[in-house]
Amino acid sequence: MQFVTSQFLHIFSFTFFTVITSSLSQSNQFCDAGTGSSKLLVKGGTVVNAHHQQIADVYVEDGVIVAVNPNIRVGDDVTVIDAFGKYVMPGGIDPHTHLELDFVFPGTVDDFFSGQAAALAGGTTMHIDFALPLNGSLTAGFEDYVKKAKKSCMDYGFHMVISKWDETVSREMELLVKEKGINSFKFFMAYKGLAMINDELLLEGFKKCKSLGALAMVHAENGDAVYEGQEKMIELGITGPEGHALSRPSVVEGEATGRAIRLADFVNTPLYVVHVMSIDAMEEIAKARKSGQKVIGEPIASGLALDESWLWHPDFEIAAKYVTSPPMRKRGHDKALQAALSTGVLQLVGTDHCAYNSSQKALGIDDFRKIPNGINGIEERMHLVWDIMVESGQITPSDYVRLTSTECARIFNIYPKKGAILPGSDADIIILNPNSSFEISAKSHHSRMDTNVYEGRTGKGKIEVTIAGGRIVWENDELKVTPGSGRYIQMPPFSYLFDGLDKKDAIYLNSLQAPVKRAKVSS
Repeated sequence: MQFVTSQFLHIFSFTFFTVITSSLSQSNQFCDAGTGSSKLLVKGGTVVNAHHQQIADVYVEDGVIVAVNPNIRVGDDVTVIDAFGKYVMPGGIDPHTHLELDFVFPGTVDDFFSGQAAALAGGTTMHIDFALPLNGSLTAGFEDYVKKAKKSCMDYGFHMVISKWDETVSREMELLVKEKGINSFKFFMAYKGLAMINDELLLEGFKKCKSLGALAMVHAENGDAVYEGQEKMIELGITGPEGHALSRPSVVEGEATGRAIRLADFVNTPLYVVHVMSIDAMEEIAKARKSGQKVIGEPIASGLALDESWLWHPDFEIAAKYVTSPPMRKRGHDKALQAALSTGVLQLVGTDHCAYNSSQKALGIDDFRKIPNGINGIEERMHLVWDIMVESGQITPSDYVRLTSTECARIFNIYPKKGAILPGSDADIIILNPNSSFEISAKSHHSRMDTNVYEGRTGKGKIEVTIAGGRIVWENDELKVTPGSGRYIQMPPFSYLFDGLDKKDAIYLNSLQAPVKRAKVSS
């Protein structure tokens, strides 16, 4: 996601919302919403968790998984879904989305209903969105996003963005963690003059996150270098989408990633690096993790599936739809990120879903700096990761569950409520047919975007059923979604990433051999 120079007021009235929903329904995008039975039995599938798989039935009552066993017998009041020969897995959790974003750029076209409906069609049953401060206030920003999310049709959580530092921000962070279920805060190292923070603020924010047990997250690009790169491209007469990639090469992502990692190590707090797009950034993460530092690396679906060549397409509309930050990289970076996922250097996959239409992208037809940055992915992620990573033999189905669901739940401290097919877990379940195929197109996707960066892509492994909160919401290529049925999921502080930090602090203090007692020298 990136910010540009024109404000757009995004208005969602009930009438507008109803018309849009109706229009999508008529084009076979949505069906009449229905809740279905409160009792479900998913029968005969291969149940896959992050560390184990077995052939078993999954019995659900009132939105919660009650039992996972072979040959469960039930009464006639239970809806039975045949999953024989298919995988039964936890619904996906997307850790990185931007729905109904209204900041400087023209407003994104996907709100908390359309974006979530698209997610459900693609097998994602929870997402974590980035809430922005409102008029400088974190609590006002949080409440603003709570209002936006009232139309939600699936479960969601929030990260909070920090764009300045003072005692009020510090107090608000504490309130959000202790009372509102926020356990992560994002710091932008890019977007000079808009959202970029300096190292002093980063250190203060890291220290506060550590004290609260909240995870510090960074958008890692050197904002000063990006600004200089943009000026250089304009001076060279490079104003098209290719200028976007040329102005912010992988070295500026690598530098910022390394700097953030070192500052987090200095404070001794865990760090989460969002949308890792390059070998440069990935290698910084690998080095830190090898040394024992707690750093999480999140690539996104586009970084695994695409490369920067699209930005040189002669058709501006096509090229512009691929503009996002950090940009897609040259071929080779995608394979390196895939390998890093398969070996545990990177831990989970997000999307950075930030939906703009072609008319909005056209704002930058004469200046790439004004192209709204953002691509789709909330609906496509689960299919892409299966096809790219599992079908190629790079990871197992259990790895797939870990990368798309379980590890996110663990990092944000909601496991095993989320991210597992276990008794007591929320009944967020997908059924994936490994022998079926998918095709991606703007004509059939459920986002309100009029383009799709994965247009025409096909692959193996189709999600045939999505169950969210015990409700069948996607079946037979039909959506059954209810506005307002989604829940806000509070995420408690002090996840497993904070285990042992106090011991490391104690070891550090004991190693100082200071202060040294010295005799006073008389003058």
